[in-house]
Amino acid sequence: MGKQGSRRSPRPESRIADLSVGMKDYKLRTSDNSVGGDPCIGRRNSGGDINWNSKVTLADTFKSDYGKPGPFKGVHVGKKHMWFQKHMRSIVFMFSFMGFLFLLDSFMVSIFASVNIHNSSNSNHSSVLKKESAAHINETEAPVQMYSRLLNLASASLAESLSKRNQFSGKNQIAWHLYGNPVHIQKKILAEVMAICWLVQMAVSINNELLSYYLQICNAVAVASLLNATLVLPRFLYSNVWKDPSQFGDIYQEDYFMNTLKDEVSIVKELPSHLKSLDIEAIGSLITDADIMKEAKPFDYSRKVLPLLLRNGVVHFLGFGNRLGFDPLPLNIQKLRCRCNFHALKFVPKIQQVGSLLIGRIRKYEGTRSLVDKQLLGNFMPDIPLKNHNATVGPSRYLALHMRFEVDMVAYSLCDFGGGETERKELQAYREVHFPLLLERLKISKPISPVKLRKLGRCPLTPEEAALVLAGLSLRRGTYIYMAGSQIYGGESKMHPFTSLYPNVVTKETLLTPSELAPFKNFSSQLAALDFIACASADVFAMTDSGSQLASLVSGFRTYYGDGHAPVLRPNKKRLAAILSESSTIGWESFEGRVRKMIEEGQRVRVRGFGRSIYRLPRCPECMCKS
Repeated sequence: MGKQGSRRSPRPESRIADLSVGMKDYKLRTSDNSVGGDPCIGRRNSGGDINWNSKVTLADTFKSDYGKPGPFKGVHVGKKHMWFQKHMRSIVFMFSFMGFLFLLDSFMVSIFASVNIHNSSNSNHSSVLKKESAAHINETEAPVQMYSRLLNLASASLAESLSKRNQFSGKNQIAWHLYGNPVHIQKKILAEVMAICWLVQMAVSINNELLSYYLQICNAVAVASLLNATLVLPRFLYSNVWKDPSQFGDIYQEDYFMNTLKDEVSIVKELPSHLKSLDIEAIGSLITDADIMKEAKPFDYSRKVLPLLLRNGVVHFLGFGNRLGFDPLPLNIQKLRCRCNFHALKFVPKIQQVGSLLIGRIRKYEGTRSLVDKQLLGNFMPDIPLKNHNATVGPSRYLALHMRFEVDMVAYSLCDFGGGETERKELQAYREVHFPLLLERLKISKPISPVKLRKLGRCPLTPEEAALVLAGLSLRRGTYIYMAGSQIYGGESKMHPFTSLYPNVVTKETLLTPSELAPFKNFSSQLAALDFIACASADVFAMTDSGSQLASLVSGFRTYYGDGHAPVLRPNKKRLAAILSESSTIGWESFEGRVRKMIEEGQRVRVRGFGRSIYRLPRCPECMCKS
């Protein structure tokens, strides 16, 4: 509405002055009004604001003026009728001609359209079929993304920060010094006579057998020392799952192992001939996991095992697993464990040589090497040529990532990973074959919803989530990332969000030639050793599951030998789930800040607590000493 008291538009008196002038005068008056006679109409045509009060007044004026019969109304109607009669033929001809042109135009358009459709029908039909087929293929192989908005923000952020340096540093690290080499351990004598303690290691059915070997060998050495027994070199059982026939000497240097520990425990390669012929099970010296509880204490061995050892002269541990707790144990036994894990177990030259070749193709360094390199690779690093490989122009630094997203872990987690109904049916079918006991348990107890499992931090991180964490730390897009672990569930559809942010992903299969990998074919534990070397020697090591044995052992090695300069990134899955739950609204700066805080807290110096693994957390007086 207009303002009250505003000046009203002048009333167009010329409209009703003389209607007898006909159409000519009507046109003139219309033109005058549109230009300047009616301010309202003028403003509307020029795009200005409309004075709705003036418009209403104008409508009322027209209604009052022409709604009443005037004295000239009859004369005007008569003249109008005569004009129509005079020009009737012209009007009819004009409308007929226009109709004819309209029909002709429509007819010609339809003819040309039908010709074009006829000529291109086959090709168009073929194109549509091809497009539908391609759409179906893309749909079945389309990348699976759960956080598209965050991925776009991450991509934009990485593009803007190409000149920024990595933010990984050794901040908040306390200087620790190695305390496991050498140590002279005062043996704890539990037996009056020397006996043979035959310890056979069992390959636990996990992703990499090698990782179980580390723990079991070190525990076996500790038990042999506790019982004052002679240890026979552990033997690896054949696994129907991994089908790996490797034995101790195929992975570790036997003589080096025995010489390193000779002052702490007696070790032989084989049983004496007079004990080989004994039926170990018949004489009651066969000890299984059912006989010794998990995380057993020294008292359990002195009560259950020592009497058999003294009576029969030999015991056979069939399947050892994690059968020795970490506390309370004598200080000398803890030191022995540390020495065995970080010093005595060295890979055979074959593994060291290919491992150094693997690292050299990512890193391209010559000269300075870390203590981790020297322990894992020996003297092979300077002697490995890089000829005939285009990696010589590669970067000098790399990040290693243990991506735990194998089908067995994914299926067992009962989580949802964005693959829809197809994924749910596939994982359920896998559970029915591989995890029947899990399904039976779910029938008895109500399962937790996938949404709640993710909030509780029980879901494996997807490659997409791992990439977002790295982007949140401002890891440069061109960084080379060594991917360790088994085959990623979902393949390219799950990896695409990761490689879209970090395209330089390499594995041992892409860095080594088929001929270089041939000696390790069908030996899963030896292939795992190559992954272990690449992860432990990396400039930065990142994990997606802090509970995995590879992550635990690698982080322990980097702590022990890294001198505070070997960062390990441990995402807290529960906290990360809370951050990602706001993916549709959170700003990128806020996301970066929260991710950085989460990782920084995970990198804090941690001294081994009571009952915690000495292999994962070697910062303790038994293994390392603080400056």
